[in-house]
Amino acid sequence: MALRCAAPGRVRWLARALAGSPRLLPPTAAAPGPPGPARIRPPQPSARFASSAGSGTEGPQRRVMVVRITSPFAWLRTRFYYLLIRLYFDQEFSIEEFTRGAKQAFSVVSKLLSQRKLDLLEELVSAEVLQVLKEKISLLPDSHRDALAADIDAIMYTTEGDVRIYYDDDGRKFVSILMCFWYLNGANLPDNMPGEAKVFQIVFGDENTKEKKHLLTANYEFQREFTEGAKPDWTITRIEHPRLLE
Repeated sequence: MALRCAAPGRVRWLARALAGSPRLLPPTAAAPGPPGPARIRPPQPSARFASSAGSGTEGPQRRVMVVRITSPFAWLRTRFYYLLIRLYFDQEFSIEEFTRGAKQAFSVVSKLLSQRKLDLLEELVSAEVLQVLKEKISLLPDSHRDALAADIDAIMYTTEGDVRIYYDDDGRKFVSILMCFWYLNGANLPDNMPGEAKVFQIVFGDENTKEKKHLLTANYEFQREFTEGAKPDWTITRIEHPRLLE
């Protein structure tokens, strides 16, 4: 599917979905993962994923390290837009807080998509995107639908993509932020799935028993209207799960 990848908002919707407060919820601590060294090539050349084994009283833990090379121009551009948002739209805006909320929203929405509970997405996703999702989800095979779900602890890396500030023909003011997610999923997908991120295997105690995980990507765009009198809600206006939801 090709669609276009703080504070309370349709942060209110996030609070409802997670039964939390109207503020963005705090980050969830990462749970220990399975052992075994592994090196993963990312879906984009700008980042490198790697895991290493550690030791402890409860056995080795998998650690994920991300090294990302960002264009200085792109970095300065997004920081300039964040400054404009704080100066002219929301003085309390924080990209760190927004990112935490976006991760939780992504996890909630992706699981509802996987479970085909689309009626629960009406306050989270724009009507246009929801209509497209209803047409697509019913046609997906079970393996692809299972691969949509992202547990909060399975999100390996999150970064902002494009940031836009714009006005429509009626003079209404909008801000949109594209968030990109890399997450692990154990769905039974074919190893040679075209365009998919490289599959890696984690070996537990018995080397004859391996758990295969897929490193997948998703792009979710969040939009909020900042016109005076508008509701302070963030809405998801773009959802992409490359090679899964097209």
